[in-house]
Amino acid sequence: MSKRRGLGKGLEALIPAARPVSPEVQSGALELPLDRIKPNPHQPRQFFDQDRLADLANSIQEHGLIQPLVVTRLGEDYQIIAGERRWRASKLAGLTSVPVIIKETTPQQMLELAIIENIQRADLNPLEEAQAYVQLIEEFGLTQEVAAERVGRSRTAVTNKIRLLELAEVTKSALIAGKISEGHARALLGLKKESDQLQILEKIIERGLTVRQTEALVRQIMAGDPAPKPKRPTLTPHDKEMLARFESKLGTKVELSRSEENSGKLTIHFYSQEELQAIFSAILGQDAQM
Repeated sequence: MSKRRGLGKGLEALIPAARPVSPEVQSGALELPLDRIKPNPHQPRQFFDQDRLADLANSIQEHGLIQPLVVTRLGEDYQIIAGERRWRASKLAGLTSVPVIIKETTPQQMLELAIIENIQRADLNPLEEAQAYVQLIEEFGLTQEVAAERVGRSRTAVTNKIRLLELAEVTKSALIAGKISEGHARALLGLKKESDQLQILEKIIERGLTVRQTEALVRQIMAGDPAPKPKRPTLTPHDKEMLARFESKLGTKVELSRSEENSGKLTIHFYSQEELQAIFSAILGQDAQM
């Protein structure tokens, strides 16, 4: 069995170095003006956390940019292969130039390396990673197996990520916001009807369901069983005594239902305007005068 290209190889092992254009390049990093460096159009990462970006900018202001960007030539300018977050933070920090390492690469390699760098740093949310795999497959005509090999992932891992793009938009938003985990999201993929998916999504968020509990609910719906309603706590003898006293005082039917240990709902029934006024007076006493 052939070896998979693991992420542990790092970027240097996956891109050939460009032909040196000066002694500076031969010796390592080269300083380039920031305005000559362009972002990678194949960058899979869509969201950059502004607080973390500001923290990095502060660090760069104090210590400088320690890790060079990796760039490739683009006419008279350069395009980022890896390090767009550092490039953005350097601009924020007020730098005019940054250290870079120049590499020769193809558009496909640029996308592969952008994916790899972001995976290594855990910078992509699951949907960004999934969309990046789709882009790699569709733009360059790769199979899922080949795409997985190129970025050091198993085919199953890539397939599972891509399937997340089938989720309902509300579910996708919940996943990106961290309200549900990727395990929850994969369980919800078993529900083809969006209404079923959103019903279980609401229960996950409200009740803090585990992935295993979510899977059980999904299986129930797929088997044609309605999702079980939560059991309401039974009324205590003290609750029943209070109800009897309420009804005696108000002269009408009163119901009590508990949703949690110390919360619930008290319902007072009335059957005419006169009864409503009598209940109002019984509760407020002298304050009921209008």
